[in-house]
Amino acid sequence: MRVGLVVYGDIETRSGGFAYDRGLVEALRSRGDRVDVVSLPWRSYPRGLLDNLDPRLPRRLAGEYDVLLQDELAHPSLALTNRRLRARLDCPLVGVVHHLRREEATGRERRLYEAVERAYLDTLDGVVATSEATLRSVRRLASVDEALVAPPVCDQFDPPAVDVAARAREEPFRVVALGSVVPRKGIDTLVEALARLDVPWRLTVVGGLDRDPGYVRRVRALVAARGVDDRVALAGDLPTGSVATLLERSHVLALPSRHEGFGIAYLEGMGFGLPALASERGGAREVVEDGVTGYLVPPDDPARLALRLAELEGDRDHLARMGLAARERFEAHPTWAETGARVRAFLADLAGGPTAHAEVA
Repeated sequence: MRVGLVVYGDIETRSGGFAYDRGLVEALRSRGDRVDVVSLPWRSYPRGLLDNLDPRLPRRLAGEYDVLLQDELAHPSLALTNRRLRARLDCPLVGVVHHLRREEATGRERRLYEAVERAYLDTLDGVVATSEATLRSVRRLASVDEALVAPPVCDQFDPPAVDVAARAREEPFRVVALGSVVPRKGIDTLVEALARLDVPWRLTVVGGLDRDPGYVRRVRALVAARGVDDRVALAGDLPTGSVATLLERSHVLALPSRHEGFGIAYLEGMGFGLPALASERGGAREVVEDGVTGYLVPPDDPARLALRLAELEGDRDHLARMGLAARERFEAHPTWAETGARVRAFLADLAGGPTAHAEVA
């Protein structure tokens, strides 16, 4: 099968979304499929919309494919481009939807994103969604008949055996957050919550600091204002081995995002026996079982988050039990061999024909 994949920016970028895209590419190639990655320049939203006026873009995307995948993140550049692309490309267009941008916004911005994403989704023949919650969001905007839910696979780390019970009794209480420091991830809420705890604690935030410098400055100012400079580290991106070491030594993974399409970071922490503190909005509840493998909390609610953090810090036996349950949830999650086979079968069915369905030994 000949597959194209359209993404914004560099597919090697470290983020959950790009890791998912890379996993799809590798899974398809391992089955003998040819996959061409087409990288579009990373745009601001208004600049992305202007791409729809560029007559060169449809020509660039019109390769010889059995199916053309598109990361929905690039929807601003594709909402109208796809309509012109139809005249040049005789294959299904399939969107890979991590989460809809409209779910991140409010007011006028939300209405704009909703209109553009609806126009984009209407051009597709099918959707691969990372969670049931994401697929429901898609179907609230557009009529999508052909859809597959294929959750991300957690394969960045090979977690070692951890003595969860012994670690649970260590001091100080160590919290880790994985994700770019952007408003959606709720790092400000996490800092506010931890600042309310009258116990020793440490927070390390691992993730890019260049996506929204203004928000990073606000988080740093908040850390200073709460007098917790010596307890909070915004570590930026770290090598995989360093992240693994940090996860192995932490007690809890907390990421109170305002929305997550799935939340692969929660599962990554679970591999190291870390209970997850996650947002109740979006797809996190498909990963985190409230009260068993972690807690679901409302976004932008530092008081509720502080309550859950204090509960885990104050009852280390409870913390250990949750950590063990989290590790079991991680071990039960599908592999790329399983997920890749399902995605390929879905794409081949959309593409049709003996070439698309042929398996390579």
